[in-house]
Amino acid sequence: MARGRSSGAGKGLPLPALRPVEEAALREAVANLAALDLASLRLQWRNIFGGFAPMHLPKPLLARVLAYRLQADAFGDLSDAIRRTLERFGAQCSRRVGQAGADGSPCRRRIKPGSILVREWDGRLQRVMALEQGFAWDGKTYPSLSQVARAITGGHWNGPRFFGLTGSKAMARAAETIAPAEGAPTAGVDGGAAP
Repeated sequence: MARGRSSGAGKGLPLPALRPVEEAALREAVANLAALDLASLRLQWRNIFGGFAPMHLPKPLLARVLAYRLQADAFGDLSDAIRRTLERFGAQCSRRVGQAGADGSPCRRRIKPGSILVREWDGRLQRVMALEQGFAWDGKTYPSLSQVARAITGGHWNGPRFFGLTGSKAMARAAETIAPAEGAPTAGVDGGAAP
């Protein structure tokens, strides 16, 4: 039984307030998703969306999507205008990392200038500083992290991967290594402050 968007959602119509009993049941249903195993989450997906869950989605993401759907059905989904805006942003940045979006803006994570990336290679600690345009290492400036990694190793490397900047866990580790001991301001990725 596939569910569509809640009636009135996105049309500016007031949604009826949930009764306390319904709100408590919704909270419990969302909380229970975290306790389900992968097979049970996929079964819930099929019940809610009427099809098979994408096989590449990990358990935490499946639970989040299902929780969102339960809440959107109860409280109302995104307005049509917001949905179109999000789809436009997604289309612009769905290209490969490093390519520009339709408006010319880069669709990639950006390391804040002044950040220092640290990597041990061949028994030596390598420090690379992010600049406005490129990266500095060993007294030279390079236009990309991949070229820095190549200069360090002598081989072909994906620069962000070499410095541990791919994947959410790796990003968290990288944020921890950005030169707090150097006395430099600690900066994170995407222009935000590191934790």
